[in-house]
This record gives sequence, C-alpha cells and structure tokens, in this order.
Amino acid sequence: MMNKLVKTIVGFLLLTLLFVFACQKKNDNEETIIKGKATLYVDESIFPIVEDQQAVFETEYDAKLKLITKSEAEIINGLLNDTVKIAVLPRKLSNPELKAFNSKKINPKITPFAKDAVVFIRNKSSNDTLIAMQDVISFMNGNTVEGIKGLVFDNPNSSTVRLLSEVSGVKIPTQKNIYSFKTNAEVIKYVAENNGMIGVVGIDWLFQPPLEMQAVVDKTTILSVKAPNKNEYVFPSQDNLAQGNYPLARDLYIINCQGYSGLGMGFASFLGGERGQRIVLKSGLVPVRYPSRKIKVRNTITKDKN
Repeated sequence: MMNKLVKTIVGFLLLTLLFVFACQKKNDNEETIIKGKATLYVDESIFPIVEDQQAVFETEYDAKLKLITKSEAEIINGLLNDTVKIAVLPRKLSNPELKAFNSKKINPKITPFAKDAVVFIRNKSSNDTLIAMQDVISFMNGNTVEGIKGLVFDNPNSSTVRLLSEVSGVKIPTQKNIYSFKTNAEVIKYVAENNGMIGVVGIDWLFQPPLEMQAVVDKTTILSVKAPNKNEYVFPSQDNLAQGNYPLARDLYIINCQGYSGLGMGFASFLGGERGQRIVLKSGLVPVRYPSRKIKVRNTITKDKN
C-alpha cells in the first residue's frame, strides 16, 4: 500500500515538473517587442543600412531578426498576400494598397527612419563625374548619348527602376542598351569592369559596402546629377539629401503588419530612436531626426602645464 502511494506521489511530481517545464519553454519562445524571432523582408537596394541596424539591435536585446532581400514589387505583393508581416521599403504604401489592408481589417504601422538616394555610377577610369537627367531620359527613349554606352539596373521590379521611371516620366524600356541583373552588387561589379556603362543603385551600397565588395566599389565613381530645368549638378552628399537638393532622394520606412506587440514594433522603435538614428547618421544617410548631442560646458579652461 505504501509503495503504491509513493509511486503515485512521484508520478504526480513528475507530471507537475513536466508541466512547469513546458510552460517555461513556451514563455521562452514567446515573441515580445525586444525578445524572440522574426523575419524582415528588405528591399535589396537598402540592405546595408538595415543589416547595420539589425546587428546592433540583436546585440542589445534577446532578439533574432532574419533578413530576406527581395525586390520592392515582390515585397509589396507579399504584404498584400499576408505572406510578409514586416518590411523595410524606400516608399510608403499607396492609397489603393492601404485600402486593400483596411478591407481586411489590417492597420499597417508605417515608421520613417531615414532618407537615402538612388545614384548613378560610372567606371573610375572615366574623368567625367557629371550626368544630366535629360541625357538619361533621352537615352531611355532610344537616342544615342555621348558618354553613355548603356544603363544598368538591378532588376525590372526594383525600387530604383520605379523611382527613375517616376522622376523621368519614362517607363524603363527593354532594349539592347538597357541591362538588368538581380542585385545592386552585380550592377556595381559590372560597371567596375565595363567603361562607359552607367549603373543605377542605392547609395548605401557605396557608402557602406560589404567588406568583400570594397575593392569593386573603389573602381567606381558616384556622379553628380543635374535635374531637368536646373542649372547645377548636385552630388548626393548627406547635406544635399537633407536639404532636398538631390533629385533622386527617397525616404525609407519600416512597415509592420504583425497586428500585435512583437519584434516589428520593437525594431521600428529602435530605428526611429536615439540609437537607430545615430547609426543612420554615421552611415552617411540622413536620419528623420538628428540625435541629441551632449555638450559639456566648463567655467574655466585648464592650461597645459607643458
């Protein structure tokens, strides 16, 4: 009788321990704004700045963000089809896209965090560091333009293609002198190896390239651009981007459709917060708000005894 009672008590304790362990494991895997795992889809042209932010975010919090690069069009389709919950894009959602979400009772949280630019690059061997948008437009219309043998894009569904089409008013044609690859890295490499080609890429790939890309980037030159009906050429410097002088500047956003307080909300807060904005500033891009600076004021100046 006693042995049976002991076995019953031991069995009960084991079941209790298993239950507690299972609950603990469930809580450990629970996603919060600063803990857990999440997947982010990132426009390929702005991947470097998002990767920098991810590295610091994961260092500070018990979080793991998986970054997947896609073209802008692919990510937008994923958001609308509910296969993408968190995205980082160089544009807001359009009114028809927002209406599609509202019809499904989904309210996307859209947070701006930086301004970057689409830039033209040329082989370093050329001394020409200027390009006029009107010449680019003329070339896209099939005309011969001195100094442009071809235009090189990442892919037809990219944000760089969309922006250039919007600014120029010309749909990017498919002709023998217009080339499309899959990534910005491929465009940079092609331009570095082929004089006379003009590449169209996201500027962050040039400001902060992966280590293995640095030697290739060093063989290219970022061009100053003259917008139609303008008289001056403008380089995409941080100051020109901030003042709105560069014609191919664009804003970056994180779009969160999780619908709960998860890592999408936490990462968005990080990007827009003090630490995230400092990372943007250091990268050469323009933060949406400039980080504060601590200035120490001294009443007296200590002279160097030497």
